Amino acid sequence: MNIIAVAINHHTAPIELREALYLQNNEIRDFIREFQSHLTREICILSTCNRTEIYCIPNSLDLTYKEIQNFLLQKKSVQNISPSNFRNYFSCGAVNHLFHIAAGIDSLVIGDQQILGQVKDAFTIAAEENSIGTYLQKVFQSALKVGKRVKTETDLFEGPSSISAAAVQLAAKIFSDLKKKKVLIIGAGETSRLTIQNLKQKDVKNITITNRTLSRAESLANEFNVAVIPFIEFKDVLHEFDIIISATSSPEPLVSKPEIISVMSKRKNQPLCILDIAIPRDFDPAVKDIENVFYNDIDALQVIVNQNLERRQSQIPKIKKIIMEELIELFSWYNSLQISPIIRALREQFEQIRSQEFEFFKNKFLPEQQQNLELLTKRIINKLLHNPTVYLRKSADTLDTQGDLNLRLEIIKEMFNIQNQIKNNDE
Repeated sequence: MNIIAVAINHHTAPIELREALYLQNNEIRDFIREFQSHLTREICILSTCNRTEIYCIPNSLDLTYKEIQNFLLQKKSVQNISPSNFRNYFSCGAVNHLFHIAAGIDSLVIGDQQILGQVKDAFTIAAEENSIGTYLQKVFQSALKVGKRVKTETDLFEGPSSISAAAVQLAAKIFSDLKKKKVLIIGAGETSRLTIQNLKQKDVKNITITNRTLSRAESLANEFNVAVIPFIEFKDVLHEFDIIISATSSPEPLVSKPEIISVMSKRKNQPLCILDIAIPRDFDPAVKDIENVFYNDIDALQVIVNQNLERRQSQIPKIKKIIMEELIELFSWYNSLQISPIIRALREQFEQIRSQEFEFFKNKFLPEQQQNLELLTKRIINKLLHNPTVYLRKSADTLDTQGDLNLRLEIIKEMFNIQNQIKNNDE
């Protein structure tokens, strides 16, 4: 399959370059239109925070990786980028790479669940821009199938892969109905932001943020539409929350054991979950000895994350088997597109010869013998073509190198002189 992929991603480039080459959806649409005008019609672009990748079917063999790279760099001017920041793929290599992405095992964190949706979005945009033809459509449909199979047939996406996700999962184990619980987030950094994201995904609505710098807390609160309380007041209302997740950079503990004893008294000893993901810790670790206080620090959460990452790694052989199965199915389909016209032309040519010879000789037979003669000649032709037909169809079902298959097909075309027949059928 004559598919080309040019990729710049977290394997090849630092975040500064990936950010600079990131394409918004409107930029992708503009890029596709310009690319179609100058280089080739079939193109699909996948652009996320970790990768910008261009997949295309060239109109001719003259289109080079360098032309595609240059086209991207004309659109997004970037300093200090070199050829080593790009990876180039062709044919089966390009498809295999896309399948690994859709499966979630080429992501920065193995098992990234967002990437399949991003592949689908890339496909949708290309379809809306009419830049998806028969081949690219089949390739992306197969990639989406790979992602769906990985989701349903493996455990890759089970369990959290980050501290913030692990914290939310642990809270969900302590409280059966997380949605109704009141959550306090202490801190307004990236960890807090990811934690709120994970809480929102669990439909937790009652979330409050506090932070030493109020403006940062307000900014995060506006982003997620949650409440804010001033930092100097949060200890006065700690007893109102069922879950406290703390992720500040305070050099000293913020909350002592006696303070939590007081909180539990106000809560009438109702369960309290404290997830301390700060370093140094924000809570006195001794709070874990208080009845009905479920305290976990970052080490406990990291154990959960490591276990999940190890389990995800163990799923990779099963995922690679799925990818191989889908590669074979895709290339069998593609090969059949090449082989079917040859089988058809062979049969037409043999039938033409049989028919001519039958017409030439049939009058040497009695009229009542002619029907049997025609049946006999047709059976001979069918038997002669049986093995070549089986051989060609079997070739379509193997993941052979495209060069080998093309060579064999060209030999058959020349051997039986059917090039013109195939061309006429195509027209």
